[in-house]
Amino acid sequence: IINTSTTIVTFLMVFLIQNTQNRDNDILHVKLDELIRATQSAQRSVLDLEAMDNKQLRALRKEYRALAEHRSKTEH
Repeated sequence: IINTSTTIVTFLMVFLIQNTQNRDNDILHVKLDELIRATQSAQRSVLDLEAMDNKQLRALRKEYRALAEHRSKTEH
């Protein structure tokens, strides 16, 4: 009985923690989307990253890394 109770409580705690993390993640995404929309020079294309597949995301991340490297080289 104790093992079963412990298993059930553990499962419920994991579910609660995951639900809270998902909610926090959703809130963070909405805030970031609003900041991107409010910034004139921001790339509007990054608002729909959730719709991209992994290959497209990797390509976009590579592009942004190249931009960051280029910027750091020109600043020094």
